[in-house]
Amino acid sequence: MKKMIWLLGCLLVLSGTGLRAQDAADLTRYVDPLIGTAHCRWFHFTPGAAPFGMAKPAPSTNGHEGNPNGWEAVGYDYRHTSIEGFPNFHEFQVGGVSLMPTTGTLITTPGERKDSLSGYRSAFDHQHEKATAGYYAVLLKRYGIRAELTATERVAFQRYTFPAGNNSHILFDIGNKQGESGEVKDARVYMSADGRIEGYVITLPAYVQKYQPGAEVAMFFSAVVDKQPLGYGTFRGDSQTAGSREISGKGAGLYLTFATREQETVTVKIGLSYTSIENARLNLQREAATMTFDAARERTHGKWNEYLGRITVKGGLRADRIKFYTGLYHALLGRGLASDVNGAYPKNTGGVGNIPLDKQGRPLHNHYNTDAVWGAYWNLTPLWALAYPEYYSDFISSQLLVYDDAGWLGDGIACSRYVSGVGTNFVGLVIAGAYNYGIRDFDTRKGYAAALKNEIGYQHRPEGAGKDDVERFRKYGYVNHIDPPPGQWCFSSSHTLEYSFSAFAVAQWAKALGRKDDYRTLLRLSKGWELLFDTATRYMRPRYADGSFVSNFKPAEPWRGFQEGNAGQYSFYVPHDPQGLIRKMGKEEFNKRLDSIFTAAQKTVFGGGTTIDAFSGLEAPYNQGNQPCLQMPWLFNYSGKPWLTQKWVRAICNEFYGTEGIHGYGYGQDEDQGQLGAWYVLGAIGLFDVQGGAAARPSMQIASSLFDRVTIRLNKKYYKGNQLEIVTHNNSAANIYLHHPTFNGKPLRDNSILFEQLTKGGTLEYTLSGTPAAP
Repeated sequence: MKKMIWLLGCLLVLSGTGLRAQDAADLTRYVDPLIGTAHCRWFHFTPGAAPFGMAKPAPSTNGHEGNPNGWEAVGYDYRHTSIEGFPNFHEFQVGGVSLMPTTGTLITTPGERKDSLSGYRSAFDHQHEKATAGYYAVLLKRYGIRAELTATERVAFQRYTFPAGNNSHILFDIGNKQGESGEVKDARVYMSADGRIEGYVITLPAYVQKYQPGAEVAMFFSAVVDKQPLGYGTFRGDSQTAGSREISGKGAGLYLTFATREQETVTVKIGLSYTSIENARLNLQREAATMTFDAARERTHGKWNEYLGRITVKGGLRADRIKFYTGLYHALLGRGLASDVNGAYPKNTGGVGNIPLDKQGRPLHNHYNTDAVWGAYWNLTPLWALAYPEYYSDFISSQLLVYDDAGWLGDGIACSRYVSGVGTNFVGLVIAGAYNYGIRDFDTRKGYAAALKNEIGYQHRPEGAGKDDVERFRKYGYVNHIDPPPGQWCFSSSHTLEYSFSAFAVAQWAKALGRKDDYRTLLRLSKGWELLFDTATRYMRPRYADGSFVSNFKPAEPWRGFQEGNAGQYSFYVPHDPQGLIRKMGKEEFNKRLDSIFTAAQKTVFGGGTTIDAFSGLEAPYNQGNQPCLQMPWLFNYSGKPWLTQKWVRAICNEFYGTEGIHGYGYGQDEDQGQLGAWYVLGAIGLFDVQGGAAARPSMQIASSLFDRVTIRLNKKYYKGNQLEIVTHNNSAANIYLHHPTFNGKPLRDNSILFEQLTKGGTLEYTLSGTPAAP
């Protein structure tokens, strides 16, 4: 008996140990998708999704209101108190196919956000809400319904737990606008003979209409419900038709009515597609034909842990780990699938294209939707290169589909339609960056041709390809400033700086390929920034075609020559030649000004302070909440004062980033499909590529990691090493300064290391102290 008790005790101990080990491997427990959801974008809060998935079911508090300009915060807001439905498509300029469970009298309009009893919306509170990577649940207080969401890559799962009654409903609100999707052009929803609910919605997003007028975005679905309805019907607004099986046109919707027992669940599986109802049905069949909600949740939970587990951290505060894995989660959430299991994808020019298949009948790569890659070279692409190179490669092959179909790269695409967004185009740099990082398993010949055309081509260039002033850039060596009429913007100087940077990146690729004429042309263009540098003020200053600088120049003034920023911020925008900029500005002035910028910026939380607005930091000396500034704290590594990089990167990680719904990424600032989350990941581990992959042999700048140990699992298909470790000693909140960095035991001469050296694997190690290292 004693032996049996002893054995039972051992089993319990081992079981407990196993549970602790399993818990330790569950990195999703550090992911809090609610962080930064006050004033967040449509695509930001989609906790039900798989990594890089097409199916992104999520709650909406105001999605039906849309947004007139296509970029405003809409969808889910942490400050709101009622939910109006659960849409399944959430991408930049793409949204639709919303479901909502209700009970009682059938109501078929969403109502107004400020009145939780209007329409079919329901009050909720955060106390009865759970959100993590791959799963969401909430109690709809008005109805006593628990709603749960999860997904595979192309199939959304929605499970509702109803109270007892004969009037339990599920609404399929298809023909109304959702989030950034714009006005609805057409819609259809029907119940097939076998009980499937299928249909489509065709929308006219604001940015698609701006950059590719007349183009549209279509979303298709095929849903199955695991319970036979008691009744059904269609609706359009308040008008309802019981017994009707089909309805078309704007506002089209369909409802199902059930008799439910207390706590009975009804699950809806929704296959999604951007090409056809048939492919939505196929996606559902291939991915989830027999899969239950719990099986899908477990599968997606495992996939999130695998992706998050590419980078593991030890030590640091729990808040640091929450920021880290939530940031990594956001970096892996946006820019989701746009192609089907059979390789079908929506073409830029209309119709359906087909990605080539391998011998097993699987697509050679995927296609993706994406917001613009403006700034992505300072966060997303180096992170992808380090830990997710297979996705980086896929992403480039995806962009080249648009180039094949339309003849030009698109900086941002919604179902392949052009949505340039910022009017520039950095995809050429992103492609060149992959090549320079050593990711070359895409069509490099086509990639180079597309990148070169993106930098220097201007004849018949469509507006959606961005960079509509390339001809002026080539003519003058800079984009000449033209003062626009009131209410219009002109980005001559920021475009000059950006085009100089991307030209340099493609120039390095041209040199590697022996394309000497291309190299000379691109290298000359890469020096365009020098023509804007005003030696009198030592600022970048807009310049007219006759060579004169603009008068009444105000360095803190945004929009006049500078997009979403000002001259004070953009004067440090020479990532491809920081040493050249330091020489122009003078090292003493460079360090003094840059340090004073961060001293001042700290008073406004390194952005727009506590003002909740995407553009609140545009006049600030530094704005972490937007793209043009994100390399600035790392520039001290080039100017002889690396300890200031260590100081300010650590301060930004601690103060700009939060763990709350309102203070997450600044205060309601623009996270842009994972960019600010990815920046935190890089800052927290202390590695950053100022040149964004543009150098022929990219290097990473080193700052002080927040963690005692970081382990990055390397992809052996691309890199020689198995893993990269970053080990710190004496790490604490006070010890932020780096001493004696070594790699594999060999001292590093400065605080940088070649990317190719890192990916051979090994250990980057250093000691941290409360005092800076001697210069």
